[in-house]
Amino acid sequence: MDREKEHKEEKTPGEEAAEGARKGRRTSHRDSNKRAADEQRAREQSEWDEKVIQVRRVTKVVKGGKKLSFRAVVVVGNGKGQVGIGVGKAAEVIGAIQKGVVDAKKSLITVPMVGATIPHQIVGKQGSSRVLLKPAIKGTGIIAGGATRAILELAGVGDVLAKSLGSRAPLNVARGTINGIKSLRTYEEAARLRGIKVKQMLS
Repeated sequence: MDREKEHKEEKTPGEEAAEGARKGRRTSHRDSNKRAADEQRAREQSEWDEKVIQVRRVTKVVKGGKKLSFRAVVVVGNGKGQVGIGVGKAAEVIGAIQKGVVDAKKSLITVPMVGATIPHQIVGKQGSSRVLLKPAIKGTGIIAGGATRAILELAGVGDVLAKSLGSRAPLNVARGTINGIKSLRTYEEAARLRGIKVKQMLS
């Protein structure tokens, strides 16, 4: 019986080569899938640009003392009309920034544009912050500062005038800018909401 088992377990050189080829094909197929996933992830990461607006050290009073952490406000955009802001908190700065990037990608918005500028004037509000956004002619550039400039640049807006009219807290200014952008409407959208044509609205 033992001799029969040994005889069954023994494989010819041809069978061993075929089995090795099958294993090699499975391994190469797995490697190619992994490479494709890594390339897709790299393309997605390269498409988005990020900018840190503010990093603050936050102290929280807990039982037994104080707990120190960091809060990062991050803007993420692709330069093609999509932008978002996020807030991340962690014990380290790098961790807070990474969480902020993830949060920003969850809250992306699309910026309505006419050419390289915005369709009309708008005032975005958040808390005691107010941000004025005005369209500008070609070649003006981005006349803005702080968080508003970072958001407009990463959104891909080329010509715009902006001014902070209230509190200058970076997070409130950033959220006020986003709220203003959300309220923008193109001529086509405004005409569709009114149930008329664009020519009738502009006449």
